[in-house]
Amino acid sequence: MTDAAPPHKRRVRYSGTHPRQFEEKYKELDPARHADEVDKVMQRGQTPAGMHRSICVDEILAILNPQPGETGLDCTLGFGGHTQALIPHVLPGGRMFGIDVDPIELPRTTVRLRALGFDDSVLILHRSNFSALSALLPEAGGGFDFVLADLGVSSMQIDNPSRGFSFRADGPLDLRLDPSSGVSACELLQSVTRARLRDLLTDNSDEPFAIPLAAALQGQYLETTVQLADLVRATVALALKRNMPEEERLVEIKKALQRTFQALRIEVNDEFGVLDQLMDQLPQCLNPGGRVAILSFHSGEDRRVKKSFQTGERNGTYSSVAPDPIRASFDERRANPRSTSAKLRWAVRS
Repeated sequence: MTDAAPPHKRRVRYSGTHPRQFEEKYKELDPARHADEVDKVMQRGQTPAGMHRSICVDEILAILNPQPGETGLDCTLGFGGHTQALIPHVLPGGRMFGIDVDPIELPRTTVRLRALGFDDSVLILHRSNFSALSALLPEAGGGFDFVLADLGVSSMQIDNPSRGFSFRADGPLDLRLDPSSGVSACELLQSVTRARLRDLLTDNSDEPFAIPLAAALQGQYLETTVQLADLVRATVALALKRNMPEEERLVEIKKALQRTFQALRIEVNDEFGVLDQLMDQLPQCLNPGGRVAILSFHSGEDRRVKKSFQTGERNGTYSSVAPDPIRASFDERRANPRSTSAKLRWAVRS
């Protein structure tokens, strides 16, 4: 006699018509099973929870111009959307490498891409920071024919409160792309000097309220994103002109929240330092005629990319570079507001 089958256990449903908690958004977190619901979210100009909408895909394909038999690299694999679009163009005979520092999202993306039929003969994945780009050269045959770097934080990281990237939801004040390495934003605020905090708020996000914010945040023990957000709101509200209209006040406070979280995230991940290392290594990692495309999302990143490419063009490292940044199309910006701040620059190796 066999044991009776366990009774069917119904999925826990969220209350109301729309989920409020990230973990309740099961339809969006399982897009393969709920394509219609995901499409509805995207038609509203929103990014489904746990997903990432790759930006400037058509423009990147045109710039990198991948060809059969070539070897490419996606330095910031993320959700894998760009890589998924690039791989078919290098077949047959080509390979695509993908690296990402995030130990939480990389395994999920690996499963997703392998399920699409991209085995390790055509798609080689590593958990690595792109500052270690040159370490891939022996496996890649000495160089890459094209390289892509999307410097933005992925929607999966932003949307998941447990990662602590957003002031919109309560989560641990972390902000690390790799939670197993370095110090969290919580630890940073306790150890940083007031002068250093002021400088990183200015350098990393052009924060106009850097002085009062540094005075308010330095040395504080803030465990959660909500605690930090509340202190930023209170500090900026006091610094604003008292006769400012309420609508303008709310806009300025929101901008200060975005800038503060951005500045701390850049610091705890050493994003500018890592980007500088990438730009220094790129020329030696590109085959002659190799193409590189880099998507940046704020002025500090774009300045570094622009300066490196222009210097390379002047000294003959690059035969041509983007004269101006390429922006997402009007239709893409309307469909995906997160693409609005993106700037795409390119260069071609001599």
